[in-house]
Amino acid sequence: MEKQSRIRLLDVLRGFAIIGTLGTNIWLFTHPGDSLSMFIGGDSGNSIFENLQSVFINGKFLGLLTILFGIGLELKYRKTLRNQLPWLPVYIWTMAILFMDGLLHYLFVFDYDILMSYAITGVIVAFIIRCREKVMARWMRVTAAIHMIGVLLVTLSMIFVLQDPEFLTMMGHLAAGTADIYMNGTYLEQIQYRIIGFGSLRMEAIAILFMNISLYLFGVRLMRAGAFASDENGQRIRRKLLYWGVGVGLPLNLLALVPGGYFEIPVRYLFAPVLSVGYIGVIAWLMEAGALRWFVKRFEVIGQTALSCYVLQNIVASILFYSWGFRLDPITGAFGTFIAFVGITILMMFISELFMKFLGTGPLEWVWRWLSFRPFKK
Repeated sequence: MEKQSRIRLLDVLRGFAIIGTLGTNIWLFTHPGDSLSMFIGGDSGNSIFENLQSVFINGKFLGLLTILFGIGLELKYRKTLRNQLPWLPVYIWTMAILFMDGLLHYLFVFDYDILMSYAITGVIVAFIIRCREKVMARWMRVTAAIHMIGVLLVTLSMIFVLQDPEFLTMMGHLAAGTADIYMNGTYLEQIQYRIIGFGSLRMEAIAILFMNISLYLFGVRLMRAGAFASDENGQRIRRKLLYWGVGVGLPLNLLALVPGGYFEIPVRYLFAPVLSVGYIGVIAWLMEAGALRWFVKRFEVIGQTALSCYVLQNIVASILFYSWGFRLDPITGAFGTFIAFVGITILMMFISELFMKFLGTGPLEWVWRWLSFRPFKK
């Protein structure tokens, strides 16, 4: 029987992933339109902050968060079995709520919402998780292979199109148009932009589905293997994650520093998840060593209110940087972006403490939990 108390390491990892996600997204707020730089052959950056962001942040926390969602799916699966609830109706209903949350987040807050993609992935994996271990492992390998082939094909295609002046001009116009709508447009115009551009702006969320499925299943298998248990087996698995994730992932992600932007896509969508696995091992090692206890505690509280903090940090960044708010974008120089990241992070640490003190959870977590089991309460 599974222990029903929370696993502290998972809460810390969730908080770490949420703050790391802000470290990626903050650049989209402070430099609107620059997300298209990978398509116009831009360098990874000529400042230490931009280089560190490319190597250690960009895409890594997307991978970590995806693995954690897979672990959460496994925990939800166990809970429904314990409570003798129908698995597929419960989880598909839960993912429908998550999808609506993501849709509202996309329309009214942020172009690059990830929740909708996770909701679709969750529905797919909900069917796979009931299969035998060998079948599930096969699904993980096949979806990972399809994703890798897709990334390699797109990367090879980009090498050729980056030589086309017309393509570079077109992408430059798109980047300028995106920057203009967020630097000068009204809030209603920005919502209209997201509605009209729904298909193109949601391309990434669809393109990463195979990666999501494989990482979800990887998270499920980690949980079933006992990777987060406090026994010797759990410690052994976490050491392997540390050695292999950092030992292989770090050299691969250093390719982000190669000029020309040719490795932007494979680093973000292929190599980043490898380092994400290493981060699990690093955080576990720090916790076991009793290091950085103050930060670990802050990450834990943010992890307990992860969904609320994810949405709230994007709302705060929108208010700070977009034209209808304080109009702080674009920020000249990477140091200003780093200061903005630190400031919002401190705010999230403070607000998450208030959430836990007065609600015992995040507001979105409370609503989601209430809605999830409401139809099945009897």
